[in-house]
Amino acid sequence: MTQAPIIRGARRWGSLLAIGMICLGGGVAHATAPPLIPIPAEVRAASGSFAVDAHTMIAYAPGDTKAEAAARYLAEELRRSRGVTLAVTATARPAARSIVFRGDPKASVEQREGYSLDVDGDGARVVSRDAAGLFYGAVTFWQLATADGKQGSTRVPGVSIRDWPRFEWRGLMLDVARHFHDVATVKQVLDAMAEHKLNVFHWHLSDDQGWRIEIKRYPLLTSVGGWRTPPGAGTHGEPARYGGFYTQEQIRDVVAYAAARHITVVPELDMPGHAQAAVASYPDIVGVNGDHPSVSVDWGVNPYLYNVDEKSFTFIENVLDEVMALFPSTYIHLGGDEAVKDQWKDSPAVQARMKSLGITDENALQSWFTDRLGDYLAKHGRRLIGWDEILEGGLPRTASVMSWRGVQGAIDAAKKNHDVVLAPAGWMYFDNLQSDRADEPNGRLSVLALERVYGFEPVDASLTPEQARHVLGAEATLWSEFIPSARHIQHALFPRVDAMAEIAWSPRGTRDWQGFLQRLPAQMRRYASLDIGASDTAFAPAIHVDGDIATILHDRKASIRIDNQTAFGTVRYTTDGSTPGTDAKAYAAPFTVSLPTTVRAVTFAPDGTPMAGVRTRTIDRDNLLTRRTGELMKCPDGSLGLRMPLLPDLGAMDTPVYDVDLFHACWVYPKAPSDGVTGIRIEAARLARNYGLAHELSKVVSYPAKTAHGELEVHQDNCAGPMLASFPLPAGKALGESIVLQGDLPASHGEHDLCLRVTAPTDGPLYGLDSVKLTGSHPR
Repeated sequence: MTQAPIIRGARRWGSLLAIGMICLGGGVAHATAPPLIPIPAEVRAASGSFAVDAHTMIAYAPGDTKAEAAARYLAEELRRSRGVTLAVTATARPAARSIVFRGDPKASVEQREGYSLDVDGDGARVVSRDAAGLFYGAVTFWQLATADGKQGSTRVPGVSIRDWPRFEWRGLMLDVARHFHDVATVKQVLDAMAEHKLNVFHWHLSDDQGWRIEIKRYPLLTSVGGWRTPPGAGTHGEPARYGGFYTQEQIRDVVAYAAARHITVVPELDMPGHAQAAVASYPDIVGVNGDHPSVSVDWGVNPYLYNVDEKSFTFIENVLDEVMALFPSTYIHLGGDEAVKDQWKDSPAVQARMKSLGITDENALQSWFTDRLGDYLAKHGRRLIGWDEILEGGLPRTASVMSWRGVQGAIDAAKKNHDVVLAPAGWMYFDNLQSDRADEPNGRLSVLALERVYGFEPVDASLTPEQARHVLGAEATLWSEFIPSARHIQHALFPRVDAMAEIAWSPRGTRDWQGFLQRLPAQMRRYASLDIGASDTAFAPAIHVDGDIATILHDRKASIRIDNQTAFGTVRYTTDGSTPGTDAKAYAAPFTVSLPTTVRAVTFAPDGTPMAGVRTRTIDRDNLLTRRTGELMKCPDGSLGLRMPLLPDLGAMDTPVYDVDLFHACWVYPKAPSDGVTGIRIEAARLARNYGLAHELSKVVSYPAKTAHGELEVHQDNCAGPMLASFPLPAGKALGESIVLQGDLPASHGEHDLCLRVTAPTDGPLYGLDSVKLTGSHPR
């Protein structure tokens, strides 16, 4: 094999094409980076290429069970994604042009989970000291063989790779407590994790809204705690009863499925807070104050805690015994987050317990609670990990910390010689929307863009080398309040998981944002071939109309500007309503259109791969005078924090969504043209006010109402400005109900913001605005 000098990652790949060109599918394509995510530690381009077709054999030495497992995994992946069936055989003398897997305790790559992969015209060879390394070598070969996203035979370019992971914990958390996801969906997530070289599946199995794991000693945990009655039960397609759980047989199946992909499943049972489903099931055993609540339908922070008496600890330890029997993982996650201590403060029995223990405050009581359970797990050879709130009362002796409220918790714990995993919300919470685009689905309105994920560094510069060794790795988290379906999961995870995987696997010095973007087209093709609904948000064209609306309407001409979040690729567009192809006009600078015009745009990668679906904007009078949810802005004293679905337990991706501010029922229509406007039409809906706000409940603003059910007010300039209109809200509290409010506006001139606010009682439904349209004949 002719070799080029080692390159670290992808940065010099393009310069090596003179030595070995990258072949994608049946043709040769110039590229600037190997089509691999995460990028390997070391890559050499090599001469030649290797055909993978029905005649190709995957071989391993007889008796090498680790190599056999990797070989069979690769065969199955190629069958699943390319439709190519390769024979897998045990042989001491592999045929020419075979893919050979070999375990070797003296392999050249010494690092744990490391491997070497060499491809040339004679075949491919994967060598590793351990089973995980052989498996990840198979994943890398699979990526090379699927870069074109096509079916059938292919050619893999000559290459020599030496690779190993940076971190031992490369995690993904899936919350199934808020919205239950069945075993098939969980296995889809595990498949995708393996294809990204992620190795820890953090399974959030209990919370206020549901208990999802069968515990045979306590059957009410699932028969009661596994189900809730949605706020809009039985209306507009929302189920009358929502829930589900995993039997112990299903748990064992998932754990084994993950293990075959070198993924450890770490279960989480949240405690002492987020305990309402458990308390609803066994209020007299684990409850604090004697309440018998239902399973919660409210997202957010709820008040229910586990008790701290011996009866409660016996219950928890019995549950943990069954959990440990199901999950062989070293770590057991016991939550510890958002435990509002009001019930403990108000309980004479808990206060007496604190006094007998010499504990002076409730945060310290949580640390004692956590320490006791950590000791119990340690007696069984396990370790406790919890969210960073467990630091607040003094770091429990045996605990490891998962830092979500930024990175400081991880820094503090690492400096105290405790192991940490980084999952900070500002970089790793994938339930945040990926852009501020109006066509994003429901979720948290805080934007977590692809580039921000890629820019995260798990090891803080303040840590010494010794302290940095306590950083186990990083984890992406997917909370499911707004993730009710498998398609929602896919949209939220991909391609942001690609960025996270590169952070967790690749050496820090190999990471390069532009190189990463160059490698994403191949990944998007793989997603399409596997029917994974990856988000195209990072590449979707945004079609802007520049200039003030009044002038545009008067001149009947508009200046159009197009961009996308990453500035990657070529945007091509049409103005005749047709779908843009690779031969459509490339956007280079703003252009002018006459009204009415429909602009359609698509982003193409340099190799012609469409990176986003078609985006369309019609520029005419009605659309220019309409603002839809996602285009309305927050009021000066508020914050639009959530994009809510019509009903909380609807599972469709195409459900109507509404941007809302939980504390201020208020929106701004920015820069509304007034000349010629004589009326307004508002489409709204009643939404569930299903949020546990705990100590923040007092922040909810109630605007003064003049009628029994409140009004929707329209003010000029700001919410303290002149009232232009007030529309009484109709009677009723039916959720998911659409409402149309329309009427006259007084004559005005110039351009003004419009404040729209709802004065309905705050103990009833939330209201969401779908659209606000100004009406009337504009002067020419």
